[in-house]
Amino acid sequence: MRRAAFLDRDGVINRKPPEGEYITRWEEMQILPGVSEAIALLNHAGFLVIVVTNQRCVAKGLITTAELEILHGGLCEALAAAGASIDAIYYCPHEMRPPCRCRKPQPGMLLDAARTHNIDLAASWMIGDSDIDIEAGRSAGCKTARLLDSDERANGNSDVTAPSLREAIDQILRESSRDGSRAQ
Repeated sequence: MRRAAFLDRDGVINRKPPEGEYITRWEEMQILPGVSEAIALLNHAGFLVIVVTNQRCVAKGLITTAELEILHGGLCEALAAAGASIDAIYYCPHEMRPPCRCRKPQPGMLLDAARTHNIDLAASWMIGDSDIDIEAGRSAGCKTARLLDSDERANGNSDVTAPSLREAIDQILRESSRDGSRAQ
């Protein structure tokens, strides 16, 4: 079985749009500083990198699934050009109500990815910028990392907290190397 790093998209990989707004065009996608380097570190450490993202903008009719997949293709290409590889992207296109199994905080996207990619969820991480990301990761049986804004305080719900993806990955890789040395 393989281990994975599940990454939320908005606020982790790219700049989060203002509340109530959505990224619907490539021109609105702003990859955050250090993200490609952080993902490349995960790639080199043997983690699958899988994006799991709620994309309610599809249900709202602001973007089609085909347009969203083109947007995600552009994201993968931009990261690959910087030396970082995304192995898969899972998204929930549904509205908040009625509830579905894939919309975070439900763990459906993580569970589907685990089945498809033969992932050991207990050896994997969910990295997000919200409590629903952490809840989804915990429900799936993953360790969790929460990215905090400068005005947020850690609430103790996640295994790791950090101000950026790069700093979270550094902590995860340190912890993984300690776990690996204990296993030998």
